[in-house]
Amino acid sequence: MYIKYYFLAFLFFSCGSKKNIHETIPKNIIFLISDGAGLSQISSAYFYKNGPVNYSRFNEIGLIQTFSSDNDITDSAASATAFSTGEKTYNGAIGVSDKFKPVDNLIELASLSGVNTGLISTSSITHATPASFFAHTISRDFQDDIAMQLAKSDVDYFAGGGINFFINRKDNINVIDTLISNGFTVNMDKLESFKQIKSNTKQCYILASDGMPKMTDGRGDFLKDATMLGVDFLSRNNNSFFIMSEGSQIDWGGHDNDANYLITELIDFDEMIGAVLDYAENDGETLVIVTSDHETGGFALSGKTYTDIDPIFSTGGHTATLIPVFAYGPGSEEFKGVYDNTDIFFKILKLTNWGKIKK
Repeated sequence: MYIKYYFLAFLFFSCGSKKNIHETIPKNIIFLISDGAGLSQISSAYFYKNGPVNYSRFNEIGLIQTFSSDNDITDSAASATAFSTGEKTYNGAIGVSDKFKPVDNLIELASLSGVNTGLISTSSITHATPASFFAHTISRDFQDDIAMQLAKSDVDYFAGGGINFFINRKDNINVIDTLISNGFTVNMDKLESFKQIKSNTKQCYILASDGMPKMTDGRGDFLKDATMLGVDFLSRNNNSFFIMSEGSQIDWGGHDNDANYLITELIDFDEMIGAVLDYAENDGETLVIVTSDHETGGFALSGKTYTDIDPIFSTGGHTATLIPVFAYGPGSEEFKGVYDNTDIFFKILKLTNWGKIKK
């Protein structure tokens, strides 16, 4: 009898252990970057958004340092490269070390494991943040070269602006032809339904000459819709996926010291967070990570009295403030604490075991 009880207890604890291990291993990663957003930018949603703020749905929260290898204050290229490769590098670098050598990125590593990959941005898709997840070049300014690298990359889905870097180029190369020859179905008009694209091998949307329109100029739900369309497309056939989606123009509002521009972009980003969390809560196998590359504008919610809020700026550039990290889903506890921006890369690889870093 005692042997029987011991055997049953062993089965109980063994099954419980396996389930617990499974719950810490994400099948999918959705990485959301609010370019230029520090804590004050995020706080603005609590005062200006009409409706619940989706940032409140996170329980696992951390902070990151964002300095680059050559400056206390980073730019988007160096910080996004830190996220995508785990490498500290100089401001302006895209996917290369501070010795100018290419470094493996998350999309390349995930693809080695058969993971589908996607990118969404409200800037040009060749801009610094998205470029750092697929390209390798010594300068973020080489957007023509970055466009060609994207056409030949492991990316399976992307959406954003940047038509001018694919056609009408100084070198007269039509990169749309290269995209098509490498398996992409290209749409330069509008987003479609999943039903319309589900049988395509690769899919891309390039919907503006450079950056996408501002929210105040009628961009609508592009960021949320393009992200969720990407989730549907990349997860078809029950495949694992990695997506990076960027709310680029929070940063641009900060550079312009334009509070309305910044806040409307931040609220749009929060709406996208809500859609992603709804998916992750239902799916149960998706890790959602939300952070920013740096803060822009020295933005603050100030006031002369306790009842009046006055959004103000202290600079037109970036700052060195610590940046919040929010995580939800299997493995989310890894993102608590205070750490370097490069650690996000290593935490993702630790949790997923995607790919193998080349030596």
